[in-house]
Amino acid sequence: MISTVQYDVNGQPSPADDAEERSSALDLESVRPLPRISIHAFCESENVQRMVDKLSRDRRMAKVNLRVTSGSIDAAANMYASSPTPNLIVLETAAEPRNLLAELAPLAEVCDPSTRVIVIGRYNDIALYRELVRNGISEYLVAPVPMVDMMAAISAIFVDPDAEPLGKSIAFIGAKGGVGASTIAHNCAFGISSLFSTETILADLDLPFGTANIDFDQDPMQGISEAVFAPERLDEVFLDRLLTKCSDHLSLLAAPSLLDRAYDFEGRAFQPVIEILQRSAPIAVLDVPHAWNEWTTSVLADADEVVICAAPDLANLRNTKNILDALKQLRPNDRAPHLVLNQVGMPKRPEISPSDFTEALEMEPIAILPFDSALFGNAANSGRMISEIDAKSPVAETFSQIAHVVTGRIAVKKAKKAGLGKILGMLGRK
Repeated sequence: MISTVQYDVNGQPSPADDAEERSSALDLESVRPLPRISIHAFCESENVQRMVDKLSRDRRMAKVNLRVTSGSIDAAANMYASSPTPNLIVLETAAEPRNLLAELAPLAEVCDPSTRVIVIGRYNDIALYRELVRNGISEYLVAPVPMVDMMAAISAIFVDPDAEPLGKSIAFIGAKGGVGASTIAHNCAFGISSLFSTETILADLDLPFGTANIDFDQDPMQGISEAVFAPERLDEVFLDRLLTKCSDHLSLLAAPSLLDRAYDFEGRAFQPVIEILQRSAPIAVLDVPHAWNEWTTSVLADADEVVICAAPDLANLRNTKNILDALKQLRPNDRAPHLVLNQVGMPKRPEISPSDFTEALEMEPIAILPFDSALFGNAANSGRMISEIDAKSPVAETFSQIAHVVTGRIAVKKAKKAGLGKILGMLGRK
């Protein structure tokens, strides 16, 4: 009997080796999301089935309808004798090279002409590979097959190599309300656009309470709500009408910041907006509100980079740990999120030292920002960014470092402390 299991991209991940995960994250960076296709995998071994299971949970597979069946080439031929074939069939086989083409013959008779086939075999035989390709097989892989290789093979078949590259999406979210995640996102977007002269779009996803328009001293008539509530109209021309120019290389997709309606969204509501942003600019910075629901987790799961902003107290520590754990489940093959510690050294507020905070999380922050009510207050009240208020300040330098790290221009280094030496020294003695 053939046992069939349907996998979903939101399934629970199986344990994986940390080193392998880090390597996979690096290898997958260049792989674009797959289009809306159907794939049916026929697996004979547990190893290949586990690999396909891991593949099914990758965010690049979000649009893919993946089905996994425990069975052989004969099982596939029998199944498709009475049903249409999918876009791609993945077949695992232990057949010897001299017998493999004969075993594939019954499937070839029932396979639709447009269906592509990937075979996973046991023999590293270049003559076999060439013979299979001559007979219409799209790819032959030798088991054991790393998930990265399978993703690359599918991408090579279905993703147009001549298509324009997608822009990078960087999502910022606060571990707790009021920790300054929006301020950090806005300054980072401004820094990316000005430091690298890169076209950047800042999207304020907090529709009822977003502050990007205030922070940039803008009052646009239209913005992100028009895009979210009318996805059928969304294209590059329509988006261009919704964007507000903030500087030479920075455009804003502003939130209405009105309470004239309820802002309830389905899980993939923002996906069309983010996709058009990525086709329109090299960098899209997403200011995600502090919430945990279907659409925010969907945005975070799909983003190329995630930055968690936190203040150094117990509630933030707990929430940051929970978000990190949740995102590891949602993004099993991607790099871990970045951490920015903000509002460090606030007078008269008991707080956890940055070293203790990060030690509990077993990760280093990419930046530590001090509590500076005068500098941040002046910037907010004047509708300007920190580097516009004081370009030579340590805080402006720290925002520059964040911009470099999240765009991949420098590796993550030990966080600079933005003029906090004396404050942190006092905290460390407590």
